[in-house]
Amino acid sequence: MEDVFSVLIIGLSVGGMYALLALGLALVFGILGFINFAHGELIAITGYATYFLIMSGMPFILVLVFAVLSAMIGAMAIERIAFRPIRNAYLTTGILTSFGLEMIIQSSWSNLISPLRLPIKRPDWLIQFWEIGDSGFSTYQGLAIVLTLISLIALSLFLKKTTMGLSMQAAAADFPVAQLMGIRANRVIATAFAISGLLAGIAAFLWIAQRGSCDPFMGFNPLIKAFIALVFGGMSRLSGAVIGGILIGFIEVGLRTYLPDSAVQFQEPIAYFIVIIILMRWPDGLISVFRKQE
Repeated sequence: MEDVFSVLIIGLSVGGMYALLALGLALVFGILGFINFAHGELIAITGYATYFLIMSGMPFILVLVFAVLSAMIGAMAIERIAFRPIRNAYLTTGILTSFGLEMIIQSSWSNLISPLRLPIKRPDWLIQFWEIGDSGFSTYQGLAIVLTLISLIALSLFLKKTTMGLSMQAAAADFPVAQLMGIRANRVIATAFAISGLLAGIAAFLWIAQRGSCDPFMGFNPLIKAFIALVFGGMSRLSGAVIGGILIGFIEVGLRTYLPDSAVQFQEPIAYFIVIIILMRWPDGLISVFRKQE
């Protein structure tokens, strides 16, 4: 029973982080039609911002706010500098640009700061463990669940209740027609990148709270998991990103908990094999299962 509780809490916290990252990918993909593989570098931006702000002696709450804002600014800068000039180019140009940008940013961290992992001092309350019977959870795991839930609700309300949110949905449905109807492309795309940066910043905080360090490549693994979650859940709807992220989190934590010690090293290959088997049955992602039931 204790293992089930731990898998539930940790799975939701890890899956929530993947879901937030996958949502950021899905927002940009829905409008521009390609996956921004430089999205993971927003995690590194948040990580290094957190590191230097903590070194400056700033209170941790303000560190969190400014670190997340740095991810938003970074996302908007990436859109303005790298993607806006090639907006009307071929799809492969956008994908290659995102890959190139990712490598440039990673090399910059390594050469200008350090290729080594830098420790980030976390406040005691953030890593405090709360016992519940023979099990329990850490503060950051509880925060991960709460922040993910708040972010999903806020994003849903934004998309459904605001003019910009409706404009983004229209652009995702048919961008050329939306432009003909008077929707301003630059503003919509910049807003999509800003929101993706905000979600990435929150996910980065959860990742930093878990690992307590930053390094030039810290965003690569979460990005890959988020991309897999997006494909797994379904790229046609934002809800697919959420479903995929949560389920990837549960699969990952469940395998880590229940696999014998001799097989733990094969945790990720087994998880990917499970995803492939499910995608062979539902190639459009798990969201297609719910669509058929509507």
